[in-house]
Amino acid sequence: MTARHGEDWGYAASTGLGFTHHTIVDAHFRACEEPYLDQLRGAGIRPGQHVLDAGCGPGDFLPHLAALVGPDGRITAVDLAEENATLAATRARDWDLPCPVRVERENLLRLPYPDDHFDAAWCSNTVQYLGDQELSQALAELVRVVRPGGTVAVKDLDAHLITARPADPYLFADFFRAAGAGPGYAHQLLRTQELHLWLKGAGLVDVTQRTTLIEHHAPLTAAELDFYKPACARLAEQAARLGMSPQWHAFRDVDAVDHPLDHPDAYVREGNVLSIGTVAGTRPPGG
Repeated sequence: MTARHGEDWGYAASTGLGFTHHTIVDAHFRACEEPYLDQLRGAGIRPGQHVLDAGCGPGDFLPHLAALVGPDGRITAVDLAEENATLAATRARDWDLPCPVRVERENLLRLPYPDDHFDAAWCSNTVQYLGDQELSQALAELVRVVRPGGTVAVKDLDAHLITARPADPYLFADFFRAAGAGPGYAHQLLRTQELHLWLKGAGLVDVTQRTTLIEHHAPLTAAELDFYKPACARLAEQAARLGMSPQWHAFRDVDAVDHPLDHPDAYVREGNVLSIGTVAGTRPPGG
């Protein structure tokens, strides 16, 4: 049996994509908030810009994007899951943000905006849900709707760098190698280290890429445990389907008294890639 892309990964939103429900997205943001915001600050977003939050989820980045663009800027946020877009819109109103924020349910593969409509696009933890052809299409759409000279910044998780202790140091690497052997979610999480090549292929110029290692050491905080315990449990279920190491059993019960992440020497790590490109200064004929 293969480790596929949909609900069998758990925490699916109405789209059927695993790990898109707002509870797990919010938990991941809280666990990694400081390095996430450091990556956002490095995305080249400036005061006064009109920014597209492409795949906004439940809106965790919206207040921070609003702070970057300030009162002279504005934000348009989109998400494919209707309930996530609704929650993000509600939160944006409740937060009383310093700039106008519009949240809409839209598909990144068919954005309803005219060419050159935005100054920048921020796309966080979203391309992991796109197959190769879909990724090309989504990047083409971002390039189309961002003006020449504008910025497209894509951040996502690189599964090559995920690990947890105490456990076999190759436990997670072996899982992702097996699960990512064919098309699907695991394969797409392993593709992240090549984002810079995809941005160049979409016609973006001056492409840069930086990988941030996000490390958590014992004792893990409540926010860290709230995300990593259930996330590891879902990976353990996938590993069981693949007939992998029995060491995964220790991660399956989040309430186990001997859970690895409660160990005095517990450690969990992930890597996040930020790839940034500039829309070329002139459009090709017919572009």
